[in-house]
Amino acid sequence: MAGLEGRRILITGASSGLGRHFAQVLAAQGAEVVLAARRVEALEELAATIGSAASVVPLDVTDPASVREAVAQAGAIDVLVNNAGVSAAQPVLDATVEDFDHIMNANLRGAFLVATEAARGMRDRGTGGAIVNIASILGLAQGGQLTVYAMSKAGVVQMTKQMALELARYGIRVNALAPGYFTTDMNRDFLASKLGEAMARRIPQRRFGQFEDLDGPLTLLCSDASRYMTGVVMPVDGGHVLGGL
Repeated sequence: MAGLEGRRILITGASSGLGRHFAQVLAAQGAEVVLAARRVEALEELAATIGSAASVVPLDVTDPASVREAVAQAGAIDVLVNNAGVSAAQPVLDATVEDFDHIMNANLRGAFLVATEAARGMRDRGTGGAIVNIASILGLAQGGQLTVYAMSKAGVVQMTKQMALELARYGIRVNALAPGYFTTDMNRDFLASKLGEAMARRIPQRRFGQFEDLDGPLTLLCSDASRYMTGVVMPVDGGHVLGGL
């Protein structure tokens, strides 16, 4: 598999969870990583553990001015890992307009703002590049009490395909990972509950994902090993979608 030496990769939502893990994985493979999130102190702590290959930029994906500034500070990036997002489990009839706006602004509008800003830079420099959006299997199938979140991730799935179609002429590849259920700060309590245990039994591999399960697919999409892949949405879910959510 092609390596990542010399690649400059911007990772959003890098202060915790999957984003933090992605930064460590990509840096270990030789990439320069630019860590972006609102919690700058957490980013600086992570950068200190990675070393000179890491730099930090503050980013609020819901604020267009913050997005423009962060992408400008990140410099000439080769790859964007568009990871920032939020989640909330609730019955659809209990969701308020405020809940809807909060999730959509972070997961879909924010992902769009960062992706398009990064893509403009790749186009204007004439270098091409790669965008890896972090979607979800809930953008591909249905799960209980996550309607608004699922809507936002379905939007990310379609955004990935549309951007891939339009940006191929500039040498920009746009793909997405669609993780299944991985234990993060957002879902830890649910996955440890009785309902979570029942869900794990419905996954063909009979377990939730471990962060390391994403390392190979992420590296593939960030590297030239996937140079002829664009518009791909790759589930990494132990067969969860096949077994039904």
